Amino acid sequence: MTKKKCDVFSFFSGCGMLDLGFEKAGFNIVQVNEYFKPFIEAYKYSRKKMNLKFPKFGYDNFDINNYLKDEETGKRLKNNLKNDGNVTGFIGGPPCPDFSIAGKQRGRDGKNGVLSWSYTNLIITYKPDFFLFENVKGLWKTKKHRLFYDELKKAFVNAGYCLTDRLSNSLEFGAPQDRDRIILIGVKKNLLKKDFYKKDQLQGFPWGANIKHSLDDVKKISWPQKDPFEKDSVLSCPDGIAKDLTVEYWFEKNDVEHHPDGDRFFKPKAGLSRMQTIPEGDSDKKSYKRIHRWRFSPTVAYGNNEVHLHPYKERRLSVAEAMALQSLPKEFTLPASMTLTNCFKTIGNGVPYLLANGVAKSLHEYLEKALK
Repeated sequence: MTKKKCDVFSFFSGCGMLDLGFEKAGFNIVQVNEYFKPFIEAYKYSRKKMNLKFPKFGYDNFDINNYLKDEETGKRLKNNLKNDGNVTGFIGGPPCPDFSIAGKQRGRDGKNGVLSWSYTNLIITYKPDFFLFENVKGLWKTKKHRLFYDELKKAFVNAGYCLTDRLSNSLEFGAPQDRDRIILIGVKKNLLKKDFYKKDQLQGFPWGANIKHSLDDVKKISWPQKDPFEKDSVLSCPDGIAKDLTVEYWFEKNDVEHHPDGDRFFKPKAGLSRMQTIPEGDSDKKSYKRIHRWRFSPTVAYGNNEVHLHPYKERRLSVAEAMALQSLPKEFTLPASMTLTNCFKTIGNGVPYLLANGVAKSLHEYLEKALK
């Protein structure tokens, strides 16, 4: 394609982790939608702190169904999509607890599950040039949810999109946590050069271009398992591991002790003695997992009473440490006025930055080659 700008309209934006990955890959974030006000305020705050420009069409703090049901809101979005003849795309990950293997499995009929249809209908109605849909692996791996996912894909194909999808793990892209996400990408068939699609499938999409680690190789590494917990202990990095995928590497990289959010963590009202007895690396339990400094973290998700403990401190993880495990740049900060509950919720809901950025780079590369 000619060197047009790629304008992105973001939905379910949270504090902007997926968007940041896209922006750093060359996309231009022009409009942002997030229903929960504390999250959109965090989005604005973090962008200002990182000196990123204001989205051209601003922020929308309402349910995405407004674009489908309210005539004036829909008209405004439609007009924005015509901006300067640029390539336009929608990105977003509808809330996913209803499809999560660890959740209550309400699926398509759950309060959050229905938003996947809403996002699908939004794309079909407004027909951006491309889209990205991301969600949890339960939508891919669980039989009843997979049927629903296949329905969504069929709807996109019927609307004129060619598709490619992949179950990706954040470890592959250099983020220090074991987290799977479905990434589904669609591009309008009538915009593609002939060699870049076959029937309803995109051809030659460079999924592997920005992968840093083979997941199979990572899983074969002899990672340290458990060590006795000792407050403020020193433990040397073992040989033969991928150091850049470890908790301690990212804590040092982001200088979490001196980070503006470094002293923000939940103080235990009770249970301190319990924290002192759990070995470093004992992360198999449902709750009170103590992560190992020289290993990657379990999925950064702190809902359903899941508590992750610092490797060598008598406390839970701080906001800065959780953001480091999401591979965010150390310049990324959250408002001091934001509650700790909302801080950890928006961090846990986000797509790991390096995963987002790696996929965005591959998509940008593909669009440059594949579009007429």
